This record gives sequence, C-alpha cells and structure tokens, in this order.
Amino acid sequence: MKLSESIKKNKDFQMVYRKGKSCANHYLVMYVLKNDFSFNRVGISVSKKVGNSVVRHRVTRLIRESYRLNGEKFYSGYDIVVIARNTAKGKDYTDISSALLHLGKIHKILKKEMIQS
Repeated sequence: MKLSESIKKNKDFQMVYRKGKSCANHYLVMYVLKNDFSFNRVGISVSKKVGNSVVRHRVTRLIRESYRLNGEKFYSGYDIVVIARNTAKGKDYTDISSALLHLGKIHKILKKEMIQS
C-alpha cells in the first residue's frame, strides 16, 4: 500500500492553500485538504526567511523524515502542506517530529489508536 507521494505542482499547492484548513504551532504551519486518492500527498515549503539553502534543506529533510517515520499514524486521503516557520531553524528531529504530530492531532487526521502511544 502506498502511504504518500509528494505535491510538486504550484497548482496543487495553491488549491490546498485556498480550500484547505490551516493550523499552526511554534515551528510549523499545516494546511490539510481532503483528496480523492487512497493515499496522502505531502508538500513541504521552507521560505528564504528561514535561512540560507543549507539551513532550508536541513529543515526540509527533518520534516520529510518526520512524516516518513510517522506516516502510518495519519489517516489516508489528504493533501498536506507543511510550512516551516523561522523558529524551526536549528531545531532537532524530536522538536520537528513532535510539532508535526501535534498539528496532525489538531487537524484530527491522526488515527485514534496512535494518539495514545
């Protein structure tokens, strides 16, 4: 079973921004929109305001790895766009991962049995 694929097209990002719901915490902003697929599509956006390209790519890799390791905890059938805030710069994996799961819980896209663990 395919868990997720990437959102790459600007048109898809714009649709999630326009029609999706957003929630934020200290490190990340998450937009979520229901899609017609049996898997999730994930897009990651890190602005130049966060830092130079080395910093931005590190934050992107941390977000991608957090989702990869926790992807089975999310319900399927959503477009998810994660935007890194400036405060995400210099944080480690545990901070980013807990922020991602926190936003999933707020959006109610985490599976119930996974929340307790």
